Amino acid sequence: MGMEYVYAALLLHEAKKELNEANIKKVLEAAGVEVNEALIKALLASLEGVDIEKIKEEALVMPAVVQPAAQQEAVKKEEKKEEKKEEKKEEQAVEGLAALFGL
Repeated sequence: MGMEYVYAALLLHEAKKELNEANIKKVLEAAGVEVNEALIKALLASLEGVDIEKIKEEALVMPAVVQPAAQQEAVKKEEKKEEKKEEKKEEQAVEGLAALFGL
């Protein structure tokens, strides 16, 4: 299912409009999306009994937990790159000294 269908449902929810086939179709058409009636029905069936507010709250909390881990991973990768650069510089210095002394 395309994300545009989920976005349409979220938009309707935020606007406090009823989630039904007609409203989702209107939103999709207004956005210039080719409407697939079967996907609308599947979306509505999958959202039946779902507390969208609860899911939104959980989604807002999740990035705060995941982001630091992702940032830590990026920092580790950058540190490894820096270490490799330093090691290469040291190797080049040793090679330069060896060449200078004919070793």
